[in-house]
Amino acid sequence: MTPQEEDIFDINENTYQWCVRSFQAIRKRLGLNVKVHSPDHLMKRGHIFLFNHFARFETIIPPFVIHRTTGAYCRTIADHVLFEGGENSSSFLRGVGAVPNNLPGLLPFLAAEILRGRKVVVFPEGGMVKDRRVLGPEGNFNVFSRTSKERRKHHRGAAVLALTLDIFKRRILVLHSRGDHARINRWVKALGLKDADELMNKAVEPTLIIPSTITFYPIRIQENFISRAADMFMRGLSQQFAEEMKIEGNLLLRDTDMDIRLGGPIEPQKKWRWWETFLMNRYFAKNVWSLNDLFGLKDQAESFTEKMLAKCISTESLRIRDEYMREMYAGITVNLSHLASHLIVTLIDKGQMEIRQDLFHRTLYLALKNLQATPGVHLHRSLLWPDRYRLLLEGVSIELERFLKTCKTAGLVGRTPGSYRFLDKLCDEHSFDEVRLENPVEVYANEVEPLSQVHETMAAALKNAETVTEAELGSLLFDDELRAHQWNHEYFNQPRFHEINDQETATKGGEPYLLLPKNRVRTGVLLVHGFLASPEELRAYGLKLSEMGYAVMGVRLAGHGTSPWDLKTREWSDWLRSLQRGYRILSAFTDQVVVVGFSTGGSLSLVFAADGAPKLCGVASVSAPLHFRNRKMAFVPLVHGLNKLASWLPNFEDIIPFRENTSEHPDINYRSIPVHALYQLRQLTEHLREQLEHVHTPTLIIQGDNDPVVNPASGSEIFDAIHHPEKSLHWIKADRHGIFHENIGDTQKIITTFIEQCDAEATVEREQAS
Repeated sequence: MTPQEEDIFDINENTYQWCVRSFQAIRKRLGLNVKVHSPDHLMKRGHIFLFNHFARFETIIPPFVIHRTTGAYCRTIADHVLFEGGENSSSFLRGVGAVPNNLPGLLPFLAAEILRGRKVVVFPEGGMVKDRRVLGPEGNFNVFSRTSKERRKHHRGAAVLALTLDIFKRRILVLHSRGDHARINRWVKALGLKDADELMNKAVEPTLIIPSTITFYPIRIQENFISRAADMFMRGLSQQFAEEMKIEGNLLLRDTDMDIRLGGPIEPQKKWRWWETFLMNRYFAKNVWSLNDLFGLKDQAESFTEKMLAKCISTESLRIRDEYMREMYAGITVNLSHLASHLIVTLIDKGQMEIRQDLFHRTLYLALKNLQATPGVHLHRSLLWPDRYRLLLEGVSIELERFLKTCKTAGLVGRTPGSYRFLDKLCDEHSFDEVRLENPVEVYANEVEPLSQVHETMAAALKNAETVTEAELGSLLFDDELRAHQWNHEYFNQPRFHEINDQETATKGGEPYLLLPKNRVRTGVLLVHGFLASPEELRAYGLKLSEMGYAVMGVRLAGHGTSPWDLKTREWSDWLRSLQRGYRILSAFTDQVVVVGFSTGGSLSLVFAADGAPKLCGVASVSAPLHFRNRKMAFVPLVHGLNKLASWLPNFEDIIPFRENTSEHPDINYRSIPVHALYQLRQLTEHLREQLEHVHTPTLIIQGDNDPVVNPASGSEIFDAIHHPEKSLHWIKADRHGIFHENIGDTQKIITTFIEQCDAEATVEREQAS
């Protein structure tokens, strides 16, 4: 390519910057959530960035993401057809760094651009791979070519570019070691660099290929604004265009995650043998006067030397190509639709066209949990955040329901009251331009086909789903509780939450705990902490019970032990579900359970007991509120309503989102109370009033006679409202609220005696029943 021809492809920095700003502005208004998984230094160090290709619009995003992070301009290889739409569109594409894939001298031009500090973006699949099928029958990488109507290997231009550029850099270093300044200066001039130092700095840099993977989630197949508008104004759309408007319109408009994951850098590391080095230096000295000469070696090889060198480059480039394709497909961000689709395809391959719903859910859950512990697999955040998946065992999952709805719309999966039926359409062949609409299950399954870990994990989950024990499930569920605490703690520790978080005084850990004896025991005790506190509040007592031989779990109520901002997002029903999950976990390891709660934890324990859970043999409630001492609690609904009204208005924050808390135990409790949480606490007390008459289990009520937080009359009212004959009320002489934590008046001894009585009575009842 001549200098004049290169000038045609000059990047217009003003146009480029305008596009970057426009992308940022539009991105905020679209439903596309772009998340880049990469340390910044990797983008800065990389030269050639490779991406898979599923949607037409995605090709414009990586260059702008790279520019935003590094400040470097990118050259993107694009389909030459795009440049045939007229000079205006062609000029615009050239101005933002795009170059046609049939450009004469493309690779030497890109090599020169890298030496000038530009980045290069390549899509080695050579076109959109709508079915995401990238493996052939023998496990080799290949894709469908729309042009040739057959499957072919991936392009290796990026490998040739990196390897040949690396050869050039080696040659520059040889010239420098020989003191051949004339040749170095000639290269400086030819490349348009500032001086020899700039060239030498580029020569010592390793040429890095960065395999990168784009994953969209979810894929939706319904009509959208774009597809309807296109159909209205452009009658008679081709099947290809109509399909792309539906699929890509939904990706852009309907809250879709676009995960861009950069893999490990690949550096051309060919070890040149002495004779290869000799031949290369000889060829350079006689034949290479431009980058075109060097890149033309494979096409112009005539002599023995040239043919040997061309063969070396060809062999090595194939190896590099296979390496970066493996790395690229290993970067898939695995989501629940991937796992469900892979499971469906696996069952169909076994000839099984129906599965019990509970078995399907359990298999998915076991596979998910195993993948969380599997190195080298990148899970979507919805599979790492238990709040999103933790009810999957019961089939209650937003992600699963959305997947099944898509399957129903496509006519792929049917439901009976107890099973899922896989319909015949799942086995049909679909054309390249209809598969995303007609069989998204195939698309999802194909996308994770290169991941051996998914195959192995799903096979193991399917094998174990029928025989997994409750104790094994309990251990996995407790792991979810630990993960939920860690996730929410990290999420609500972002800079935008610092103003409130920095005022916090709590220093004790907020994670839940599970204390199990070596052997299975008869009775477990579930400890439920109070409002604004964390499991640490009752941990010391839990350790005492553990030493006595009981199985003990300290529940973490949702929103607690992390940040007041977390608590601000929760409803009281979330707190109750936390208790219910803890109960399921603990009951998996014991025959019976006593629930013990303090303050708000006591209220929740009584509400839970009113539902009559199996294995429940007693409930103890300490300082549970029905009335509060603080008269300002009466104004909480009003402030909460004003806050809610303000949240409906654009650019308005809550009027009073938090109020300060003076705590008896500042090392455990939040200092800032969300007003929303106070409102939820009032809602809980109202619900408790309605439920007390339904408590039909041995009950212990403990209340301080001069409690500064809870009106002591609450104890008497709760006791009187419970109709079960086995109930007791103990008054503690104290002017403190935290009588449980501080063990005032032997509160802990009273509770322990109650637990021992429940343990003994339940044992007698069971023996009599048997």
